[in-house]
Amino acid sequence: MTRAIGLLDFLSGHGPQKAAVMADLDGCLIAGGQLLPHAADLLTRCADRLWIVSNNSTDTADTLAARLARMGFALPAWQIMLAGEQTIRRIAQDRPGQRIAVYASEPLRALARQLGLITDHIAPDGAILARAPDFCYADLARLAAQAARGLPLVATNPDLNHPDPEGHPVPETGALLAALTAAVPGLVIPTLGKPQPDLLLQTLARAGVAAADAIFIGDTPETDGAAARAAGVEFVLLHRPGTLPLNAEEALPC
Repeated sequence: MTRAIGLLDFLSGHGPQKAAVMADLDGCLIAGGQLLPHAADLLTRCADRLWIVSNNSTDTADTLAARLARMGFALPAWQIMLAGEQTIRRIAQDRPGQRIAVYASEPLRALARQLGLITDHIAPDGAILARAPDFCYADLARLAAQAARGLPLVATNPDLNHPDPEGHPVPETGALLAALTAAVPGLVIPTLGKPQPDLLLQTLARAGVAAADAIFIGDTPETDGAAARAAGVEFVLLHRPGTLPLNAEEALPC
């Protein structure tokens, strides 16, 4: 089993020397609106070799870069790869001009419109499910009925939650997806985000780096670790906020 370490431990190892250092976001670099310890050190150390690869399905790269800059973490939007944004972009490329029910945050809905998709929840040609802060029972009922009738549906990612600064779970896209699949048993919905390797492979291509010359740090073995393995990238597991490293008990007094 991969042993969870702290970000400071990672900075002390060989990982920061890699040609591309890919990092998950929530639970690794930030928790809620707070920058986690040593995240700024990682940015200073890796600079243009650092890439955020996240199942974030609320932001676009531009809105996330602006939010991170306000925390003192100035990473260019170019170096940010997000499941929500990339799902919207793929649907816009594969189904240009279609009517799509976009259950997502306003930045993602705006991106869909900008890319030529027609956002329509009443008579759509397909649907995208992301982390929609205003998702309600009426949305679930409508989407369940549409899915049961065979409406093509894609979810941005299967994450059930991400941690807040105390380590408490904040519901994610996967929690909405779980409600939908509970309402429509047998429903199979494809996802683009981790554990699929797509985001990592896109990042490697954008960076111009081979998988063997990259490393990925994340806090969830089932998604981050699985995506890294599928992409052929070395993986380092970080412990989540509100938890202790596996070897921390040895340092505690009796």
